[in-house]
Amino acid sequence: MRTRVLLACATSLVLLVTGCGDGGKSPEATAPSSPPPSAALPPEPSPSPTLAPTKPPLRALPAKLPAGLIRTTGTEEVALTFDDGPDPTWTPKVLDRLKEAGVTATFCVVGVQVRKHPDLLRRIVREGHQLCNHSWNHDLDLARRPIAEIRADLVRTTREIRRAVPDAEIPFYRQPGGRWTAEVVRVAKRLDMRSLHWTVDPKDWARPTAATIEKRVMRTAKPGAVVLLHDGGGNRAATLAACAKMIAGLKRDLGIKQLS
Repeated sequence: MRTRVLLACATSLVLLVTGCGDGGKSPEATAPSSPPPSAALPPEPSPSPTLAPTKPPLRALPAKLPAGLIRTTGTEEVALTFDDGPDPTWTPKVLDRLKEAGVTATFCVVGVQVRKHPDLLRRIVREGHQLCNHSWNHDLDLARRPIAEIRADLVRTTREIRRAVPDAEIPFYRQPGGRWTAEVVRVAKRLDMRSLHWTVDPKDWARPTAATIEKRVMRTAKPGAVVLLHDGGGNRAATLAACAKMIAGLKRDLGIKQLS
């Protein structure tokens, strides 16, 4: 009898230690679940929305072109100008045509194109042509921007030109699209550049036929005219094709000179 009592006590003690005497529940089932580590922390505040800086409004374009623009050679002869290059496809071919005709022109160059093709800029200068700053990336609204932005753009472009040709003379600035303001004219003047416009625009940028380009130039060119053409900014095959007869006709009727 004593043995049975001792055995029963031992069994009860084992069950108590192993947890089997809790009604069949495991320790995990009876223990309270632990909260996730972040539950006791206060919620993180939502980030405040970041407002983009407000850009100053663009100034309005004037109703008429501002004073101080060059629109004539000052003589009977006309001047040829080529915009938006240097371009690796068209600029070399235009240069070949000019060399064949024995004339020089003014190349209004874009800063990003100069950075890509400094060798072409060096050829332009080497062959006796004139340079004109035509802005960094042909921003049509540049003249309407704050004065500091205009100046930074023109300075950057001039710096890139002189990186390719350290002693380059850059006597002119031409506003993209001819969208001039008095402010951009003043900035260019302070940087020792005169503002160069035009009097003849055959709209070769719209890619009419070579015959149309030639006809428009010959019909509208008067003594002292400044002719606007393009050697960059797109396919200039028609402009190139028009060059030979157009240049010959201008030389015969009026003469061609470089701007001064």
